[in-house]
Amino acid sequence: MSDRDANQDTSPEKEAKEAADEQESRAKAQDRESREQTPTPSEKSLTPKERDTVAEHGGLSSLTLYSIILREGEEELQRPKISLWWSGVAAGLGISTSVLVEGIIRSNMGSDHPYLTLIESLGYSFGFVLVILCRLQLFTENTITVVLPVLAQPTRNRFYRTGRLWGIVLAANLFGTFITAAIGVHGGILTAETLTAILEISRHLATLTPAETLLRGIPSGFFIAALVWMLPSAKRSEVLVIVIFTWLIAAGGFTHVIAGSNEIFTLVLNGEMNIFTALIYHIAPVLVGNIIGGTGLFAMLAYGQVHEEM
Repeated sequence: MSDRDANQDTSPEKEAKEAADEQESRAKAQDRESREQTPTPSEKSLTPKERDTVAEHGGLSSLTLYSIILREGEEELQRPKISLWWSGVAAGLGISTSVLVEGIIRSNMGSDHPYLTLIESLGYSFGFVLVILCRLQLFTENTITVVLPVLAQPTRNRFYRTGRLWGIVLAANLFGTFITAAIGVHGGILTAETLTAILEISRHLATLTPAETLLRGIPSGFFIAALVWMLPSAKRSEVLVIVIFTWLIAAGGFTHVIAGSNEIFTLVLNGEMNIFTALIYHIAPVLVGNIIGGTGLFAMLAYGQVHEEM
């Protein structure tokens, strides 16, 4: 299907986006109405204005969270190719900060420090904080964001747009991580100690078999999807939430297709691995694992818990 064919169906897509906005407003209204109809014993003594204040400071319901992410997914599916590409490249460049900071920490602490893994893993969070708060296109976020609109309305056009977005963003992310790996290995901007530390980190990832990388990619996909689900209700704690979950990925030895690709490409450009092995035996299995965890598990569970309420 061409872009021209897809654009012919903009009216239904516009209606779907408006429906998502309406659903979000309706979900919030239902939350407030439910609180008004069934107040807690302590709320019965409050004035209507005070009850509104309680409602505003209360947590968002699952249906409200679903509606917020559904609307974001609708918006992402409408973005032009060129916007997706450059946002994806920027995300690939930004996520590489994770490996860079890990390398800096390791080079300063030394490889024999007893708590190296726990402390070094904090560096892994830097790239995710940068990418997520800058609203850049990271592939693993889209294993839930653009999948919810497909589950809500599984049309041919939705499948096309989701596949298009996945393909563009994945390619752009990998292009960005390859560029940063090339700069790191051949650009001369890293100290010898930092580059050595990054290579040590990357070699550890390369020791995993394809089956191990796939299995370790499932929890990562699930955690990133859970992170996306939590952010709307995190209010002013977004950075803390991002750091906790991405630190868990690194400290637990789980695999992430985009952050990990920077490590794998570093080995390729350093002459320690060929590109075929990198793509087929390392990047592809992690990709499958992340999709299983993000879409196959979390997105389906998230949709399943609210679809009867819509």
